Amino acid sequence: MINIKLVLPPLPYAYNTLEPVISQKIMELHHDKHQMAYVNGANAALEKLEKIRKGEVEGSVRETMRDLSFNYNGAKLHEQFWQMMRAPQENNGPDEKVTTLLNENFGSYEAFKKEFTAAAVGVEGSGWAVLWKNKDGQLLVGQLEKHNLLGLNDFEPVLILDVWEHAYYLDYLNNRADYVEKWWQVVNWDYVGHLLG
Repeated sequence: MINIKLVLPPLPYAYNTLEPVISQKIMELHHDKHQMAYVNGANAALEKLEKIRKGEVEGSVRETMRDLSFNYNGAKLHEQFWQMMRAPQENNGPDEKVTTLLNENFGSYEAFKKEFTAAAVGVEGSGWAVLWKNKDGQLLVGQLEKHNLLGLNDFEPVLILDVWEHAYYLDYLNNRADYVEKWWQVVNWDYVGHLLG
């Protein structure tokens, strides 16, 4: 029996908190419509999978599991994404502890930022840029296509950036690079430091 049911948690701040980097209108649409669609999609896939297991409906387990993976990961990535942002700060950057970890893994904070920015701008189609950490504390920058392709087993995301068009198009049109550059002002480095341990 599947006892998983997702709910849409509220944003951890007001819809206009990230302005002018990310507008209230985008946050309302992104959270209330897009994330809600992933929550509903994951719950529908879970329900269908349960019915397939019980023989109540015919269906492709493979397709249902694909729908579950896409929607569940979309819902959960957004939950983390909201936590990883806060009100814009002009000289926003990591504290000494996080900077030391980035220096050890990338050579410098600037080198990390350049690599992460390139990953975000270079996502092919829709997806995410990700800073991953494994159990040994090693860090890698990578990408997720959609929500569920190119993930790294044994690595957890500690910083993620949504670069699906719905995350920025109303404010930045097709200028993803400008969105990514301004996004650094809203990174919640305290939360990232917490995830880094």
